[in-house]
Amino acid sequence: MAPEIRMMTIYARKFNARRALASPTAKPAAGAICVAVAALGVSALINQRLARKAERENPPTGRFLEIAGVRLHFVDQGPSDGDVVVMLHGNGSMIQDFESSGLIDMVARNRRVIVFDRPGYGHSSRPRNKIWSPGAQADLIHAALSEIGVRRAIILGHSWGCLVAVALADRHPDLVRGLVLASGYFFPTPRVDVVAMATPAVPVAGDIVRYAVAPPLSRLIWPLLLKKIFGPQKVPGKFAAFPRGMAIRPSQIRASAAESGLMIPGALAARDSYARLKMPVAIIAGSDDRIVDIDQQSARLHTEIRQSSYERLPGAGHMIHQTETNSVVSAIERVSHAANIVERGFAESRAARERG
Repeated sequence: MAPEIRMMTIYARKFNARRALASPTAKPAAGAICVAVAALGVSALINQRLARKAERENPPTGRFLEIAGVRLHFVDQGPSDGDVVVMLHGNGSMIQDFESSGLIDMVARNRRVIVFDRPGYGHSSRPRNKIWSPGAQADLIHAALSEIGVRRAIILGHSWGCLVAVALADRHPDLVRGLVLASGYFFPTPRVDVVAMATPAVPVAGDIVRYAVAPPLSRLIWPLLLKKIFGPQKVPGKFAAFPRGMAIRPSQIRASAAESGLMIPGALAARDSYARLKMPVAIIAGSDDRIVDIDQQSARLHTEIRQSSYERLPGAGHMIHQTETNSVVSAIERVSHAANIVERGFAESRAARERG
């Protein structure tokens, strides 16, 4: 039993004991509270069992690394001697998002593709003794790639994953050959929705919400959520392979809530780093994105990174890797080509200096 559920059960028992000693006038109100507490406890137990069921039905498909106290799950596909592309998913997602889109298989035809379940998502752990900011996650991914012998890679980030991709390029530029930033959030803006989305990350009260309230609520609003993130386009049939049960586990809800709370601070911390990026950068976004304002985000970023390209996909929403998969593959190809030219130029310059 999870510690949070055990805490709720103990509280319910203590409350029942106090209720038995309460005065007759206090008993109706106390009874109502007791019923509510018991209902929350039952809901938490059911949701925990559903979470375990989802994990059994969706076992890990990749390998694990133990890095800085994190059990990090990743898949590694494609030719081992090919150029490396690392994919970083967005908030609330996991490896299966890229898998179901077909993007991994398409890119892995001629490149090595490495995709991580970021901390707290899929089958990766997320220790509570650390704030998993974009910078902290970038250092973790860098350490993981070093562990498996990857020295140079193109980094693709989607949505919140773009913040990690940018932090990786800024903090570890020798690793990053180029960036592909899809549907990203890069500059702080007022977001009223962040307060509600971050609630399950609050200690104690948030634990009750994420175990007892958020999972059934998430099941109820799932169709509306998909309509928003995919809109105005329809949800493609291939997305049916995405495991909803994994996404609404209490553990993953906590990770998602924490990253909702870190979204604006993360963008604030990153905004001075864009001018320092020297590698090729492809920025790509849907013109009708309902999650972020692409004029305030992707289009503005393009003006701050001189060597970047910017593609605005007409009629597309936030999930462009799912609905405009070929365009994302093309962006990876463009960045790879540009990186080859840059690296070839450096090699020729070095050879000329050695001859001279």
